[in-house]
Amino acid sequence: MSSPLRHRDFSLYVAATVATAIAIEMSFVAIGWQVYEIRGNPLDLGLVGLAMFAPLPLLALPAGHLADRYPRRTVLALAIGLDAVVAIGLLLVTRSGANQTWPFFALAFGTGVASALGAPAGRALTPSLVPQAMLVRALAQRSVAFQLSVIGGPALGGLLFAVRPELVYGVATAFSLLALAAVLALRAGRVGVRIGGVSPNFRSLLDGVRLVRRTPVLLGAISLDLFAVLFGGAVALLPVFAKDVLEVGPAGLGILRSAPAAGALLAAIVLVRRPLQRHAGRTLLTVVALYGLTIVVFGLSETMWLSLVALAAGGGVDMVSMVLRQTILPLVTPDELRGRVNAVEMVFISASNELGAFESGVAAALVGAVPAVVIGGVVTVGIAVAWTRFFPALARVDRLDELRPTFCSPGGNPQERIPTA
Repeated sequence: MSSPLRHRDFSLYVAATVATAIAIEMSFVAIGWQVYEIRGNPLDLGLVGLAMFAPLPLLALPAGHLADRYPRRTVLALAIGLDAVVAIGLLLVTRSGANQTWPFFALAFGTGVASALGAPAGRALTPSLVPQAMLVRALAQRSVAFQLSVIGGPALGGLLFAVRPELVYGVATAFSLLALAAVLALRAGRVGVRIGGVSPNFRSLLDGVRLVRRTPVLLGAISLDLFAVLFGGAVALLPVFAKDVLEVGPAGLGILRSAPAAGALLAAIVLVRRPLQRHAGRTLLTVVALYGLTIVVFGLSETMWLSLVALAAGGGVDMVSMVLRQTILPLVTPDELRGRVNAVEMVFISASNELGAFESGVAAALVGAVPAVVIGGVVTVGIAVAWTRFFPALARVDRLDELRPTFCSPGGNPQERIPTA
């Protein structure tokens, strides 16, 4: 079987994904260190995550509708352009002294707007770039490329920050512009997707919500990620661990942020060579429970090597979970609804990541960073166990290629009789 990367548009899309990820991950390292250094309050790290999440509830569903009605390439290009503007803003804030937290919160809000606008279009675009038979392999290859950038981005950001903080944001701006050029070169996604000639209205905005709610496999997979990462996330508190627990400085912080991506990269390489064939539902629930255990180990660790191993292991099992979830979504979603369903998924993911960062900051401020992380890991294990009872249809999923798109009416509305698997 030929590689999905032989398809020109898919290669350009992967290049844009890599460049954007490097820019964002570099910036996150610098932002975390600068914000925590201003007042030494872990709650400020949580507020950065909250600022990134804030645009999602308002913009996600309209952005999903835009991705289903207008050219997805154009929508994605606008989002990447906004990322470049945010990077320039961070550069200007850093040059002015970076002695207040509010500019970082405001620019984090801008990053959230860009994510809300671009994520549904980018995710909905992916299945149209390769034949359906290549989709699982393509998603795994995209994940390999993404994780390489997530490994290199934080490490490069930490090193550049140690040399000169402004360098981080200057290089991040350059990567964002490269990503923009790659997206504009795409041939696919230049025309809007037909949605049955239905004029946009509030009901059509909610079609994605209705489909997710009526499809237990999809709802179970997305909500599992939401609650697991909401309580089991430790990345937002890495500046605290790097400075106060492990005492490894900004360069060590960059390495810590790279560790989950290193584990995810190894897992993605295995998935490319040996895609999952059977027991997809049970595998998803198992890897989420293992993720919770790795978070407990990280929270209890007082040595750099053990912390890196725990973070890498967590990144590996989380990659398996992500590939399974991102494969399930397009397989059960009709193309005319993919933008809106991806918008719903994006709200769940951002809630788990950005809102989870806020939860971590609040918990660390109340009980301390170490107890907050350990308790969160234990809760994540409990969630994985509970989901086997709440979503038995998800646990019963065996072969992914047996999943089929949900039937929709000509107007794009999901019908009452929707398959559960």
